[in-house]
Amino acid sequence: MKPSLQVRISQHLALTPQLQQSIRLLQLSTLELHQEVGQMLEQNPFLEMEEDAPASPFETPPERQVADRVADRAADAPDAPDAGEAAPEIRAEEFGTTEREDWENGTEGDDFDGIRETPGSSSGGSDNDDGEAPERGGGEGSLQDHLRLQMVGMRLSEEDRAVLEVLIESLDGDGYLADPLEEIAERLAEMVGMTDEEGRAELAERLQCGLRWLHSMDPPGVGARSLGECISLQLKSTPRCAARQLAVRIAEQYLELLAKRDMRRLTALTGADEDLVREAQALIVACEPKPGRPFAAAEGQIVVPDVIVRKTGRGLAVVLNPDVMPKLRINDLYAQAARGQRGSASQPGLSSRLQEARWFVKNIQQRFDTILRVSKAIVERQKAFFTHGAIAMKPLVLREIADELGLHESTISRVTTAKYMATPQGTYELKYFFGSSLNTDAGGNASSTAVRALIRQFVTAEDPALPLSDNQISEMLEEQGIQVARRTVAKYREALKIAPASLRKAI
Repeated sequence: MKPSLQVRISQHLALTPQLQQSIRLLQLSTLELHQEVGQMLEQNPFLEMEEDAPASPFETPPERQVADRVADRAADAPDAPDAGEAAPEIRAEEFGTTEREDWENGTEGDDFDGIRETPGSSSGGSDNDDGEAPERGGGEGSLQDHLRLQMVGMRLSEEDRAVLEVLIESLDGDGYLADPLEEIAERLAEMVGMTDEEGRAELAERLQCGLRWLHSMDPPGVGARSLGECISLQLKSTPRCAARQLAVRIAEQYLELLAKRDMRRLTALTGADEDLVREAQALIVACEPKPGRPFAAAEGQIVVPDVIVRKTGRGLAVVLNPDVMPKLRINDLYAQAARGQRGSASQPGLSSRLQEARWFVKNIQQRFDTILRVSKAIVERQKAFFTHGAIAMKPLVLREIADELGLHESTISRVTTAKYMATPQGTYELKYFFGSSLNTDAGGNASSTAVRALIRQFVTAEDPALPLSDNQISEMLEEQGIQVARRTVAKYREALKIAPASLRKAI
């Protein structure tokens, strides 16, 4: 083949560094954004915080109260960090509500959140119609700090104190011992180079003793290795009575039968009458299945909203949260120096760093402008929600907002992921306001979010002795003019962390 030269005209999209940075900043959560800002402030001398801005983007007067309580608690604990270290601030206002899981109904598994678990995690850009609004609670300090404070008043030898510290560090977020004692003993033996069997046996004995110390600490049930042991530890701290003894026995041996409401087998296996079993059940239900829940880290539980929606005399006002907007500016002194050195061979990188700083400030502003535009469009579409709650949610998909604002669907997905809106109804991720549509008898559409709210209402109002089956809920929705298959009802029920009818039935 004879070589030849050809001229070809084509078009292609090139992502400039500025556009790449804009896209990356848009998809960051609030916490990740401020981490990015902190790194840029360290790396680029042309960037600086405005003089009236707080030292940390989260250090504002309302949030300071929460941070001070956390810092005070941590300062009293052994090995507490230096009091001069500034902790990141969080919002003291809680716009959302928190629901306690009803493990009695068979939902003692991990928390389910179909949208997000933490603000910093990533998620796909597809429409998600199965998630509930994130549950947000608050805690002060950590479970480990709370336990270390108790160690101060305990008369322990250095060896026992060290073993107890190891066990405390081995607890998971729910307050359970994450690893078997044998594995903990094996790791400790390898760390100290212990090879003789006598030493390993002594170490295992100390761990057993340390576990008993841990079980005696507050909160009751901490350090348990199973749900049954957790409940049993809590029951043993209550006044002794026949119902308590039976409850301990059920927790240790027949907890699965209690969850299944198998009254016949419980009475047969325990030899107790039905009334005593019901008393024991009441004691078990009053226990906390996750002792570490009240001590969940405040920073990971409280969400800082990017947008705030308030009711005014003229309707709904949508504004950006000023506490999360980094107040950046270009250092005039360095900028003048860079302009004076323009073209100089000695400082070739000054102009590029100055341009980088300008791009960063512009992209930050563009990020918040886009979030505000999308939020206003969402509020306009979902006005009924802010008055009547989730039951009034309308069907909405990302494409509708994208077409209205002239943006790409992927941009709307980035904006609505890990960005939160504080409303009179609570604090929700922007993605929560999107949901697929279901047909109605009137020829209209109903939002899947509204259908889930209806399902929750039906279950809340049901007779505990005769709980509603998925088929019955489907028929009740049909009576409301909403066509939902039984399989879809089961899917939504599971997303709401509602147990099947067989597990909701009261014994």
